[in-house]
Amino acid sequence: MKSALKTIALAAVIGLSAISGAAAEQVRVGFAAEPYPPFTSPDASGNWEGWEVDFMKAICAEAKLDCVITPVAWDGIIPALTTSKIDMIIGSMSITAERLQTIDFSDKYYNSPPGIIGAKDAKFDATPEGLAGKTLGVQVATIHQVYANKYFAPAGATVKEYQTQDEANNDLAAGRIDAVQADSIALGDFLKTEQGSACCDMKGTVKDDPEILGLGVGVGLRKGETELKDKINAAIKAIRANGTYDEFSKKYFNFDIYGG
Repeated sequence: MKSALKTIALAAVIGLSAISGAAAEQVRVGFAAEPYPPFTSPDASGNWEGWEVDFMKAICAEAKLDCVITPVAWDGIIPALTTSKIDMIIGSMSITAERLQTIDFSDKYYNSPPGIIGAKDAKFDATPEGLAGKTLGVQVATIHQVYANKYFAPAGATVKEYQTQDEANNDLAAGRIDAVQADSIALGDFLKTEQGSACCDMKGTVKDDPEILGLGVGVGLRKGETELKDKINAAIKAIRANGTYDEFSKKYFNFDIYGG
C-alpha cells in the first residue's frame, strides 16, 4: 500500500512538473555574440546584461515565455533564425523592407538615428560632402553598411567593413580610420568610455532614409509564426502601458528611447 501511495505521489509530482513546464514556452533568443553596450554585453562571469536584456526579460515575463539567450555572430543571425537554430532576434535590428523579404518583425520597441563619430581635432559633419576623401568604418550586415555604400562611397568616402562594432571603434581610436557610423546611442556609450572620450566626438546624425534605415527596431521572427508575434506585440504594448518599459529604461537613458 505504501509502495502504491508512493507511486501515486510520484506520478502527481511528475504531473505537476509537466503542467509547470507547459506554462512557459521555451524560446531561444538570438543576441549578437559581441558586446554592443548599452544594449547587450557580457559581464565578467559571462552573463548578459544591458537595456535589451532587460527588455527581453520584461516581454518574456509578460508573455509567459521561458527565454534563453543564444549568442550568434551578427552576420549569421538571420540564417540562424530561418533555420530554426533560434526562435527570435533581439539585437537592435531595424525593420527594413529588405529584411522583411526574409523574416518578420514585431512592432517597434525603440528607434534612434545613426550617428557619425570621428577624431576630436577633425572638423567635418555627417554628410557625403563632409566625409569625402575619408575612411568610414561600418559593421557588416547592418543598415549602416548599406547606407554608407549608397550615400558616402559615391561622394568619395572609402567604406571599410568590420565584423564587430568594437573593431571599428578601436581602429578609429587608433587613428587607422577617420570616422565610424553606427547607432547614435551605441556611439554615445562608446564616447563615455575612457578610450572614446579621449579620442573622439560626435559629428552629427545622418540624413534619414526610411527605405534603408527602416521604421525602428523590432524583434525578428520567422515568417508565419503569428502566435508568437501576437504574444510579443501584446507584451511590448503592455510593458509600455504599465510603466515597466520606462522603469528599466531609466537605468540607461535620460530620454525616451522609444522615439518617434
